[in-house]
Amino acid sequence: MKYIPSSIEISEMEAERNEKEEMQNKATVEALYKALLGQGQMDTVANMLASDLEWWFHGPPQCQHMMRVLTGETALSSGFRFEPRSVAAIGDCVIAEGWEGKAYWVHVWTVNNGLITQFREYFNTWLVVRDLRSQTWKNRLENMTLWQSQPRDLYRRSLPGLVLAI
Repeated sequence: MKYIPSSIEISEMEAERNEKEEMQNKATVEALYKALLGQGQMDTVANMLASDLEWWFHGPPQCQHMMRVLTGETALSSGFRFEPRSVAAIGDCVIAEGWEGKAYWVHVWTVNNGLITQFREYFNTWLVVRDLRSQTWKNRLENMTLWQSQPRDLYRRSLPGLVLAI
């Protein structure tokens, strides 16, 4: 007789697979930051990015630091130093946040099969990530907010806020 897994077992296997994928996505982004912090590792960074990387930016135009580094406009040694204070994975999105001096930033990377395909940079902006997929009414109230900015030492500053729906 052939064994057929129950719907609960299938859900558990899917959750395990999703968790493993999230860990791999997070590791990819952490490796990118590590390469950026190491000198002369732009070849490693370039191999992690899709050739048609989609990029979005929110903040003052003079603060597009990461894109300047990724395009080679600014050398790693003379540019803004991105050192994440926290990194979290939610599905295919990896969220990194950090601050340098009075500058607060959040990066949202989309990773597909180990390759970064999309990059969203939020500079001096509070960010809330919400799950807007269809859910039961009970779960919707409890699980809408998946992530939110936690700039511990900048809590007194007044910054614009955005909601990112995934």
